[in-house]
Amino acid sequence: MKKIAVFTSGGDSPGMNACVRAVVRTAIFKGLEVYGIYRGYEGMIENDIKRMYTYSVSNIVQRGGTILKSARSTEFRTPEGRKKAYENLKAHGIEGLVAIGGDGTFTGAKIFHEEFGIPVVGCPGTIDNDIYGTDYTIGFDTAVNTALDAIDKIRDTAAAHDRIFFIEVMGRDAGFIAVESGIGSGAEFVMVPETATDLDAVVKSLKNLRKTKTSSIIVVAEGDDEGSAEVIMNKVKDKIKDKKKEFKVTTLGHIQRGGNPTARDRVLASRCGMAAVEGLLEGKFACMAGIMNQEVVYTPFGDCIGKEKPLIQDHLKLIEYLSI
Repeated sequence: MKKIAVFTSGGDSPGMNACVRAVVRTAIFKGLEVYGIYRGYEGMIENDIKRMYTYSVSNIVQRGGTILKSARSTEFRTPEGRKKAYENLKAHGIEGLVAIGGDGTFTGAKIFHEEFGIPVVGCPGTIDNDIYGTDYTIGFDTAVNTALDAIDKIRDTAAAHDRIFFIEVMGRDAGFIAVESGIGSGAEFVMVPETATDLDAVVKSLKNLRKTKTSSIIVVAEGDDEGSAEVIMNKVKDKIKDKKKEFKVTTLGHIQRGGNPTARDRVLASRCGMAAVEGLLEGKFACMAGIMNQEVVYTPFGDCIGKEKPLIQDHLKLIEYLSI
């Protein structure tokens, strides 16, 4: 293998640039030519592919977002679109790919490999931390710290006005951000998609907490079964029926995707990027390079996509024990 390419796809996450940097410099160190594909699968179809050098990735390890951009590609979902993408790669002499992204990225990479046989190794780039085969995903730690910083600030104003705040964090299908930011911020309740929310129990606990606490923080993952933070707040408010008590909602939204990556994310991203290049050279394909128990592991895309990554049970117990 003499030429490889790297691209980022799907939702951006802090640390993607650090991963791109590691891929480019590891490839060059190993004597390979390396190319950057801009705007993910869409750029692959449109031949937006450029040679990268050591200086191409200078001064990016600390930057959020992705210098390679990201985009959704409807055309890549068609056989015709994928054929066009493959022909562009072939014209550049590209023999292997590093795909940085999440479930959607790996699904596309798996199909692409099955159809055309091009080796692809993935790196887990998503703030949701919901990919099986790695303890943590690139961007998760930064997103948690961003959420934590915001919740700490909201806690100050909640305490000043004796308010109950419902704070919505990202996590359409997974509650990892909600759980870790909830524990770190000392939230009274955390609501996640993985467990059913008992609103009656929440109301009962809030009424009991009023004897010892004048304000409360409730962290809600956006995919909770009872609805958004605003929907849940209105349900709880109707059940408590206390006109003197103030209820507020804050949705943190895409602020969680941005910002400079933490040291933990930069190191994780760099390790995954290096491992992806080494995996390609070792003949690995259709798999993801992740870190489990501090060791590099390669997990087939089928498992990354198909297997559910459970929440850490001790974290759920912590929330219950520490909320009293």
